[in-house]
Amino acid sequence: MDRKIHKIDATKVSLGRIATQVAWLLMGKHKASYVPYKDDGDFVVIENLDKMKFTGNKMEQKKYYRGTTRVGALKSETLRSLWERRPKEVLRKAVMGMLPKNKLRAEMIKRLEIK
Repeated sequence: MDRKIHKIDATKVSLGRIATQVAWLLMGKHKASYVPYKDDGDFVVIENLDKMKFTGNKMEQKKYYRGTTRVGALKSETLRSLWERRPKEVLRKAVMGMLPKNKLRAEMIKRLEIK
């Protein structure tokens, strides 16, 4: 298996455009040998994450939800508060949502490096 390293510059590119490109490379869909049941993707390095752009009112309107251990409890957080706390997590969550929901996803996301 030949894994290459792809460097992506996030300057003035929206979150969704970067996430789709990263997911494509992590899955290996750009290779002729792609099959859904194999992990043939490449390594991806993201640079200049702090210069990424967000369009519209996503900073106030987009919410991330997570459950708690209590029954019926649900916590939410806006994109702005998550971006201020952990900017790398914003891109990671976007890419995770675009990867296949199976056992290969954990192995694929390990090859994502955000600087």
